Amino acid sequence: MEKDRIKQAYLDFVRNEGHPPQSVFKLTQQLGLAEAEFYKHYPNFDAIDREIWADYGRQAREAAAAEPVWEGYGSREKLLAFYYTLLEILKNNRSYALMSLRRSLRRIPALSPRVLDDFRQDFEYFVGDLLSAGRVSGEISNRPLLQEGYPRFFWQQALFVLGYFAKDDTVNFERTDAAVEKAVTLSFDLVGRNTLDSAVDFVRFLVRK
Repeated sequence: MEKDRIKQAYLDFVRNEGHPPQSVFKLTQQLGLAEAEFYKHYPNFDAIDREIWADYGRQAREAAAAEPVWEGYGSREKLLAFYYTLLEILKNNRSYALMSLRRSLRRIPALSPRVLDDFRQDFEYFVGDLLSAGRVSGEISNRPLLQEGYPRFFWQQALFVLGYFAKDDTVNFERTDAAVEKAVTLSFDLVGRNTLDSAVDFVRFLVRK
């Protein structure tokens, strides 16, 4: 399939040269394709970058969900499994991942990297499903006024994980693994039943009385 050939050739070029090809023409010439063939599949190189990151997220979700223990996991464990699987994928593609993130951050500093736009959309849908299942099981407290914003809250967590991974210089990125566990534990402590929920229930009880 020509689309896959184009994406793989682009990825190989970036890994080898440390930057995207000078032009679409240069890349398609290398592949023996007409330049117009590229534009049947992608508008520009940025679109390939966004798709590659979306692929990483999809591969992580599918690989984590394929494990026999997945169905027995609660929402917290499923998110942890996703992150750990994603990190394994990123370890195998670290050079490309860091280059693409840094290029995007230079263009729009202090905001979510544009290269993660498609990854983010899929991630927020995934987290939304986990949170819905968690509310059904009681793992997550039902807070109608707040829970609509939870996927965005968890997206900030994902950015923290990616940023930590990018800066981690420990052997096999062990500190990133620890950071993931602590971040996920804290987030589920915040969205689960806690002292605030108990206080609200107590006030409701007193008002009804």
